[in-house]
Amino acid sequence: DRDRYYFGADALFQRHPDILRRLCWDAPGLLPALLDGLVWRSRLTEGGRRRVVYFVRHLITDREGGFAQAVEWIVQNRDPKVVCHPVISYVIDLVWSRVAATAFLYRKSWLLLTAALYMMSQAVLNNGLHDGVQSNLWVRVTILFIRAFIYLVSWPSLAMVHCKRGRQDFRSGNVVRVLCFKVPRHLFEFNQMVSLALCMILAVMLALCPILQCLGSPTPEGEHLLFTQRCVKGDKLFPVYSFFSMCGMLCYWALLADLAVFANRVCAFLLIFGHVLSEVALFILSLIFCLLVFATAASALKEEDDDFNTIHMATRGFTQMFLRMASAEQYE
Repeated sequence: DRDRYYFGADALFQRHPDILRRLCWDAPGLLPALLDGLVWRSRLTEGGRRRVVYFVRHLITDREGGFAQAVEWIVQNRDPKVVCHPVISYVIDLVWSRVAATAFLYRKSWLLLTAALYMMSQAVLNNGLHDGVQSNLWVRVTILFIRAFIYLVSWPSLAMVHCKRGRQDFRSGNVVRVLCFKVPRHLFEFNQMVSLALCMILAVMLALCPILQCLGSPTPEGEHLLFTQRCVKGDKLFPVYSFFSMCGMLCYWALLADLAVFANRVCAFLLIFGHVLSEVALFILSLIFCLLVFATAASALKEEDDDFNTIHMATRGFTQMFLRMASAEQYE
């Protein structure tokens, strides 16, 4: 019964393997009809349920046995109703659970390892720098080896990836002109942009590393400790180094946000957050404009209150009022 009912499905995809792409471009209104035709529902019920069969072979593999581009074409179509169709949802879940999830986690395993090591050396073991904890030789040696792995293995691999992709973009002409410069198009992707920022941060951290700056130098207490981070020159550079260390930690967490795909609710929240972020930026921009308007107007007014005499003081005062941080007794 099913073979007779769907006698034309195989012939359709064999004659037109790109039928989904053609419909996405030329007749998107016919996509639901085509997808509905790939679902067989039994006329008989068993326990209040009907058997359903999805004919999705041609949406997963092509004629040569390779991976079909059906999902890619549907995503490029950007139609949420089509993406939520039972056939497309089944295909995406099947590909993700059987193939993509393992490959995705395997690709992210290197990032997970480097992020964990970076966190260990910068936020865990390094936490006792000024509390005497690093007087332990094994702690200093562990920090040295972890940072050597980050600087000599992780950072060069990031730089090589960006150099390779940048060269490919320039050779294929896949660039975007920004002012008078040509920028590879892959850098306009969020993950690639954060990855490039992380690569540059790690380069700066290598140049400012307190361990390298303090080689052969005594600590402020006059002690000669092997692989110490405390010396006169290291203490001067440590605030700048710690700032870049914080930025690197933020970049690692931003790159790890891709792991949200394993939780549908978290992934949906990130998608909504991305759409709402532009509106939040507009709100903050309008708030800053209003604060500057009232701050400049208040500073031009003859006012005896010191909190509104200058522009920056008036801006701070109006900001406290907006955030409800100002005390009413202060202005009585």
